[in-house]
Amino acid sequence: MENIYIQYMYSYPHKTAYRSLEGVDLKDYGEYLKGKGHGLYLHIPFCQTKCGYCNLFSVTGQSKEAVDRYLDGVEVQIKQYREMLTAAGTEFSCFTIGGGTPLILSGEQLERMFAMVEGNLVLERNPEIVIETAPNQTTKEKLELLKRRGVTRVSMGIQSFQEEELKTLRRSHSAGQARKALQLLKGFDFSCVNLDFIYGIPGQTRETLLESLREAAAWGADEIFLYPLYVKHGAGLLKDMREGMVLEPKEAVKEYETGAGYLMDMGYRQDSMRRFVRKGAETRKFSDCGFGTSLALGCGGRSYLGSLHFCTPYAITKTDCIKELERFENTRDFTKITHGIFLSEEERKRRYVIRHLLIRPGIPENMYKQFFGTEILRDFPILETWIREGFLNRDHGFLTLTDEGMKRSDSLGPKLISPEIRKRMDEWDERHGENHDSVQRQLKKL
Repeated sequence: MENIYIQYMYSYPHKTAYRSLEGVDLKDYGEYLKGKGHGLYLHIPFCQTKCGYCNLFSVTGQSKEAVDRYLDGVEVQIKQYREMLTAAGTEFSCFTIGGGTPLILSGEQLERMFAMVEGNLVLERNPEIVIETAPNQTTKEKLELLKRRGVTRVSMGIQSFQEEELKTLRRSHSAGQARKALQLLKGFDFSCVNLDFIYGIPGQTRETLLESLREAAAWGADEIFLYPLYVKHGAGLLKDMREGMVLEPKEAVKEYETGAGYLMDMGYRQDSMRRFVRKGAETRKFSDCGFGTSLALGCGGRSYLGSLHFCTPYAITKTDCIKELERFENTRDFTKITHGIFLSEEERKRRYVIRHLLIRPGIPENMYKQFFGTEILRDFPILETWIREGFLNRDHGFLTLTDEGMKRSDSLGPKLISPEIRKRMDEWDERHGENHDSVQRQLKKL
């Protein structure tokens, strides 16, 4: 089997396709944020250490004063947004705090963070409030704070219960610390506890992956996410690969099949290549996800308002991230949108297809026609090919990935990227040296 691990398509287009914008004012897009049902995202870009596979917007080694300066910037941003959101009657149904590692903030800083949002913006009654954490930052005191603030879902990156695998990934926690954090979490009865794991780790076997998943299931995790190991531009593991570490994508496929099969045998429902939901668990329900509106706070998150998508410039290395943080903290007018993309009708179609295809139950054919006025199989004949190849089924009005198609999500999704977006992404890679990196060329040939 060819390498099916090409690209994780959690959104479309990728941030590397964004460019500088001029003359775009957030105040002109208030209509997209009218009323209820919107998402709010706050990015906390701080971590204790940088994991070896991480190419997200995050920095390490920052002082309390540096974190406070960042929160000062977020507070200014919120207050500048408040006038427009008040006029639109905006109410957010979901508030997600991601990173980075949000719980690296002190208790005082966490209290300030929640107070800034709740004191200036309106959350719907009983909103979904989601936060990410890591074992070393999960304490009883901080969990008590989260419970008091109404957090409903806590997501913790464990990645493995095997010490050698954690060392390979350059994780800063031990398996023992992960177990201690889980014991604390179990005592607070959050509506949903999600645990993340990685497969395809050099030295990992199907049995060691199963040992980790058995332990996760025994803890009663409501959701388990299984991620294949990617080593992309800017990730620390590139150095290890240059020094001889090898990824084995064919073995990773077998590990995926073993892990997914075990979780489904244990009563977990597979909603995507990565997401497994425990039977009976009250977790997030996927709904129409092609045109949802979401507003990001802080540096590193992205906003979706109609055809306008925007964020701060994509950054991975510590130097670039620090540069963007300083730019954010010195911003005087956050309502001026200076970096993003406007989606054409074709790109909106592609986004709709990608966002639904990779999550069961799949693409609703009638809804697609209702939104765009065209037939999806005429617009995307490649879907017919995937039906013939056994990767896709037509099932009760949905185009749904088969188990074989689900396994190939990270190779099917990238085939739906438009030539224009692919060109922009390649241009970004070339500017940042990725296409000239011998390790990256090696990965592309696997």
